[in-house]
Amino acid sequence: MAEVSEVLMSVLSTIRVPRPGDRVHKDECALSFSSPESEGGLYVCMNSFLGFGSQYVDRHHTRSGQRAYLHISRTRKIDEAYIMTIDTPPPLSISGIEGGFNVEQEQYEEEVKVVLFPDRQEVAADDLATMPDLVRERVSLAMAGLMSADSVSHALQVQQWDGEVRAESRHAVELKQLDNGTKIPPSGWRCEVCDLQENLWMNLSDGRVFCGRRYFDGSGGNNHALLHFQQTGHPLAVKLGTITPDGADVYSYDEDDMVLDPKLPEHLSHFGIDMMTMEKTEHTMTELEIAVNQRVGEWEVIQESGATLRPLSGPGLTGMKNLGNSCYLNSVMQVLFTVPDFQSKSVTVYHFYLLVSKLGYGLLSGEYSKPAPDPGEGSEPSSEPRGDQVGIAARMFKALVGRGHPEFSTNRQQDAQEFLLHFINMVERNCRSGVNPSEAFRFLVEERIVCQQSQKAKYTQRVDYILQLPVPMDQATNTEELQEAERRREEADSSGAPPPAPVRACIPFTACMAALSEPETLTDFWSSAAQAKTTATKTTRFASFPDHMVIQVKKFTFGQDWVPKKLDVSIDVPDTLDLTALRGTGQQPGEELLPEVAPPPLMTPDVEVKGILGSHGNEEDDSLYSPLLCQSVSPVLDDSTVSQLCEMGFPLEACRKAVYYTGNTGIDGAMNWVMGHMDDPDFSAPMVLPGTSSAPGTTPTESVSEEHLATIVSMGFSRDQATRALRATSNVLERAVDWIFSHLDDLESMEVSEGGRSAAESEGSREPPPGPKVRDGPGKYELFAFISHMGTSTMCGHYVCHIKKDQQWVIFNDQKVCASEKPPKDLGYLYFYRRVTE
Repeated sequence: MAEVSEVLMSVLSTIRVPRPGDRVHKDECALSFSSPESEGGLYVCMNSFLGFGSQYVDRHHTRSGQRAYLHISRTRKIDEAYIMTIDTPPPLSISGIEGGFNVEQEQYEEEVKVVLFPDRQEVAADDLATMPDLVRERVSLAMAGLMSADSVSHALQVQQWDGEVRAESRHAVELKQLDNGTKIPPSGWRCEVCDLQENLWMNLSDGRVFCGRRYFDGSGGNNHALLHFQQTGHPLAVKLGTITPDGADVYSYDEDDMVLDPKLPEHLSHFGIDMMTMEKTEHTMTELEIAVNQRVGEWEVIQESGATLRPLSGPGLTGMKNLGNSCYLNSVMQVLFTVPDFQSKSVTVYHFYLLVSKLGYGLLSGEYSKPAPDPGEGSEPSSEPRGDQVGIAARMFKALVGRGHPEFSTNRQQDAQEFLLHFINMVERNCRSGVNPSEAFRFLVEERIVCQQSQKAKYTQRVDYILQLPVPMDQATNTEELQEAERRREEADSSGAPPPAPVRACIPFTACMAALSEPETLTDFWSSAAQAKTTATKTTRFASFPDHMVIQVKKFTFGQDWVPKKLDVSIDVPDTLDLTALRGTGQQPGEELLPEVAPPPLMTPDVEVKGILGSHGNEEDDSLYSPLLCQSVSPVLDDSTVSQLCEMGFPLEACRKAVYYTGNTGIDGAMNWVMGHMDDPDFSAPMVLPGTSSAPGTTPTESVSEEHLATIVSMGFSRDQATRALRATSNVLERAVDWIFSHLDDLESMEVSEGGRSAAESEGSREPPPGPKVRDGPGKYELFAFISHMGTSTMCGHYVCHIKKDQQWVIFNDQKVCASEKPPKDLGYLYFYRRVTE
């Protein structure tokens, strides 16, 4: 020990004690997916706090000179409870749903020691007792600090599965509670009518306890809580058994939804319930929803739960651990790394490249595609193959792609389609040179608008990455069955009987494609030929076909009350797809184009537009006058539409932008704009009209970020175009990229002066600006992957993906990777096709 003590004394200055705010990577290797549970354990540098697997720690020691590492290794404990119930499925729990997202902490034996390189001398905590005080105190503090510090991954994980975000009940704040002397005991509850002892709800107005609703499969209650509301009108009830210091399930019968009660502790205390001492004894409604869906809904079909699936392993067959609602990320990345462009090392910004390449290697190499240890290892093996793998936990990658994002930085469930676009956007920003893998999905859309009064046309192009496929519910082939199910549901609602089993609408894929290709009528189109508002038709076609086509089935929509809902549909999606007939043809022979004349600006009634005033022009010629360049001029906005949006909870400035940018065309268009721009960094910022200063006190010539300029220029646009895009979007890169892609028809007329040249000189001395780089080819495709969603909303539920590998469909369900027997292609959400080369 004397020799080891001397070594420790010599490296004592390199051993740090973690301070608050230090990032301690003690769960995952910086260069691989090794962890303390991996063979060889994890070595944490006691200076930088970076973790390294056994295959990389020598390299780090050689390059950094660091000698002291904290070695953490864990081995799974034998689970006696599992051995006892090896042939009995475990009871359903929110963190133990079959086939995915089990985020419970597993039980491990842990060994911790200091290892000194290059000779790998080991120092256990007990060995420090014989060493000098200075060495003992410093090393002991560092070891204790590293082990007690929250790891980076711990800060990213949630302790429970989040469902939909609930709204505050309008009854909660002013709820009237009766002083009837009722006190509710902490346990032993029964329904006052039928003596049922589970699924009990206490009315928060009078303290009466009744059973809940009966579900269509016979479970639940006998509807007595609902009948009590119908008799008394008392709106709010809390589910007994779900009350904890953190909250409880509260239902509003009047609002017909789960709600939040900000005064719940006070309302419970009125009936003698101390919320801080209560413990959870019943499933929450979210848990029950998942349980019911597992038995009769999409869950069983999509996860192929009824079959014994054959586990697969090897290169390209690696599972991904669920980090708490990360199934959307897992599914998307599994599919992306099936695409050759993403398999190649083409992302060149170092930090981004490092973590993306690390994830790609983890998924494709097969190094981590190994069966997970049996919880009962050392006992009789399970008779059925489990399919779970050791897999990889992409904690650092998740932190990288979510950094700074209001949604993806959280541990809530997210929309897989939105995440796919977010990741593609990150790739666009980080690929400033070399091959850009997102080009595999990039295509141009041609929009042809024909003025019905003049029969003249206008053509525009925009960039897109996903084809959104409408779902025409009126084209269902089982209409009579759906109508009968709706009739039975209404009868059940009126009689208090359990609702019938749901019926899924069957929609032909051809009907979806027909709805996509049919012309759209624009009723408020301003025609530059007629110089007035008139009716027009808009037809959307492909201006190019990408190598890989992503199709999103628009299952998520809004009801008449603007409440988000999911369409329960089955679509006969084909294995092969020919989109050739949807290629745009551009201007037709003999077809006249609409004049390039800007429409009159939207003005407030009290603003007098006079081009003869000020320095904009003269009395005879007001052509130079542009009211949009005057900040004092405000657009006319439909107040009723703005108010409707505000009542839905959106910020006022966002509502004003939505109405402005959709041309006062009504609530539907404005709502679509809001939903499509909620992630914009300036979503709720004050509205700035095109062409005006980006903010008070700024000018149209304010400087822009050179880094952002370089990013946009690398995408094939000119510096002038990039400059204008950044100035129009307050120097926000993401918004500038969106802006420039949505203004392709204006690019040729941009007049941005630069380097002291006039606008005319600049325009005359440069070549026509190039458009965004796209690949093109035949429009024939074959299906190779699809992502499915289970649940009622994108913000809750579960995602899995199916990928075709070597003519075999494979299901990737987080850590479970198995050969698929019945891939549920009709229930998918995102479909991935690749071009068929003839």
